Amino acid sequence: MTKVLVVDDEKLIVKGIRFSLEQDGMKVDCAYDGEEALSKAKENEYDIILLDVMLPKKDGMEVCQSIREFSEVPIIMLTAKAGDMDKILGLEYGADDYITKPFNILEVKARIKAILRRNQKNSARAEEEHVLKAGNLRIDLDGHRVFLGNREVNLTAKEFDILELLASNPDKVYSREKLLAAVWRNKPQEAGDVRTVDVHVRRLREKIEPSPSDPHYVHTKWGVGYYFRASE
Repeated sequence: MTKVLVVDDEKLIVKGIRFSLEQDGMKVDCAYDGEEALSKAKENEYDIILLDVMLPKKDGMEVCQSIREFSEVPIIMLTAKAGDMDKILGLEYGADDYITKPFNILEVKARIKAILRRNQKNSARAEEEHVLKAGNLRIDLDGHRVFLGNREVNLTAKEFDILELLASNPDKVYSREKLLAAVWRNKPQEAGDVRTVDVHVRRLREKIEPSPSDPHYVHTKWGVGYYFRASE
């Protein structure tokens, strides 16, 4: 359920917006001055905030700027001033959009839905950027998890680090020395010699390769080192 904070000192406006948004299945909180708005924004997580510029205690610009110090929640400014400078200032203070009063509630709902759609696409894109996919292999970089199809593969921290480095740089050949320096850089006492890399790569292949002797993902460049490529 989309959760919205509506902030305006004109209670009839708030009531009208709230009724219309609730008709669309949204959950609506209300605030009638800048301090109350800031307090609610800190205490709750909202999907979007409708924020009037002219408010008692703290004006909308101050509230918007303060919210941006701790949250990236989308903010639509509601302004009675049609001047371009007011619109520019609202955007510079961190607002995502603005609507000039008097407004049509259908326009308000359309703007809300457009911003929410854009944010959902951005979130999905950001999530994709933190997941590496190659063939049947999926590497969740944030969660430090690896999947073959729908099956999770349990890797040690070093095995994951080797796989992440190679998969993040497909077709780039890393010598054993470079892998040793990159993966064990903070704890050289654990590294040993280059044969340590061979042992970890062998164990990694045993876990992710359909046939470790004929690798599908982590390949050997004889006399040089290892590289990643999803074979056809």
